[in-house]
Amino acid sequence: MKIRVKNMTSPKSLREVTNQFIIFTNKGRYFQSYRSIIAFVPYGEGKTILDEKFWNWSRTTSKYRNKFLGEYTEETRQKIADGIYELANLNT
Repeated sequence: MKIRVKNMTSPKSLREVTNQFIIFTNKGRYFQSYRSIIAFVPYGEGKTILDEKFWNWSRTTSKYRNKFLGEYTEETRQKIADGIYELANLNT
């Protein structure tokens, strides 16, 4: 499997941000904040998966999760409630 890691960038400075990563794999994209996987977006079929414990852990995590998903926290909450997104343990 081919894996590529890229630092996220600050919306204000456009500089790379430490501890906020997008991980590209053959199956999809992951968002990692510090040492925790926060979200997985598969390519093609399948639901977006958010980590049940860490998806809304801190202000910084939420800021970059929102950027990764292209939406605000309220939209994310609604998609979880509607079953569009799945909660699971992504850090086992």
